[in-house]
Amino acid sequence: MKNFKYNFIVMALAVMALGLFSCADEPDKYEVASGLPSVSYVRCLSTEIEGTNDDPDMHYTNGELVTQASPQSIVCLVGKNLRSVYEIYFNDKKGILNSSYITDNTLIVQIPRSVPETVTDKIYMITKDKDTVTYDFHVVISAPQIISMENEYAPVGSLQTLTGNYFIDDPGTPLAINFTGADGSLIPAEITDISSDFTRVNFAVPAGAVEGPIYVTSVYGTTKTNFYYKDSRGMLFDFDTEGLDNHGWNGHSSTTDDTALSGNFMQLGDGSAVLNGEVWDEQHFSFVYWPGSWNSPENYQDGEYGMRLTDLADFSDWTELSLKFEMCIPSEYPWSNAAMQICFAGVDKVTFGAAGVDIYGKTVAGANNTYMTNNANPRALYRPWSTSPTGSYDTGGEWVTVTLPLAANFVYGWDGSVSSGSLSADSFTSLWIFVSSCGVEGVDCTPIIKIDNIRVVPNK
Repeated sequence: MKNFKYNFIVMALAVMALGLFSCADEPDKYEVASGLPSVSYVRCLSTEIEGTNDDPDMHYTNGELVTQASPQSIVCLVGKNLRSVYEIYFNDKKGILNSSYITDNTLIVQIPRSVPETVTDKIYMITKDKDTVTYDFHVVISAPQIISMENEYAPVGSLQTLTGNYFIDDPGTPLAINFTGADGSLIPAEITDISSDFTRVNFAVPAGAVEGPIYVTSVYGTTKTNFYYKDSRGMLFDFDTEGLDNHGWNGHSSTTDDTALSGNFMQLGDGSAVLNGEVWDEQHFSFVYWPGSWNSPENYQDGEYGMRLTDLADFSDWTELSLKFEMCIPSEYPWSNAAMQICFAGVDKVTFGAAGVDIYGKTVAGANNTYMTNNANPRALYRPWSTSPTGSYDTGGEWVTVTLPLAANFVYGWDGSVSSGSLSADSFTSLWIFVSSCGVEGVDCTPIIKIDNIRVVPNK
């Protein structure tokens, strides 16, 4: 008992000493100041631009002097006694203060993302004593920002979702979605729901909509989508065009059923073939297109087949393109293992014919599969199951659009590591889609993966 009491007293004294030492060792510890703050001007740090019209003695921070900025911009208030600011609001939206970025003369804060409900064009600085100081400042709300459409090939009448930001439905200027019509007119879509944070809007695809951009208009302006509805630009495989189907040793040709978007599609898996991280099953999980004709010299004319994909689409500016396709996975046959390896390659890597030269004088590799199984030929590894909270992925039997920017995604090797090779504009003459391997293990599955409308389109 004596030892216990002694140890307890020693520990208590040690804690007290540590506390006293800590206080004494933190002379610059942040404390909220008394009094009222004042702001002389505001700089926008997000621009990382120094104002050319500023006086030299005003360059306290980088960034242009501003009287307005957009949500999520980082701004620096410059003034006096700014440590007295206990809370800050832009219009009626509260900003998050970090004492590490507050001094007597500067306060750095990010403008809240949320759209204000009451616009006053003021910053409200509230002290610990609940005194409020205002400063004139306009938060610029953007025209609608559009990231994606759930299914860019959705049939007329189907309910769809646009994802983005600032889908604001103002009583005076209601949110509007318009599709391109056959005569260039705009065809309005019926909006059924808008999320409370303005990042999603649900609507029905209107009758008469044809290929073209979609226009979204709010009280703050109109935005045209980068993508087209039913985009046929850069179409490689719609599985309805003669001669553009499986063209290689193995793999799947087109098929159709009552789930089709329109016409034919390509299907990987049959609901019984097992997929794991090591299986090599071209019979069930592969689609391949190799250009070539078995003619010598190679002329890429094998009846309706044989053409190079670079003859179908312009890959000269390939870093500014995305690969897109529609995909449907029934909930009864989910995907939970291996990656969809999407591998483009040039004629120097593979052709459907004998090795030799082509009519352009280029060396051609002939038919082979060795380029697929190494890390030197870059490819995309699409595996949405690996980021799913459940470790499994399906689309509930609905068609969705998949978007893979070429420059960002086509950088991997066969085993999932970063590829040692690189792509060029000549690397896109063939395409092999093969669900196999990837370096990340999931759970064995028997998926069905339906794919349609494989295309390359501009990112912007």
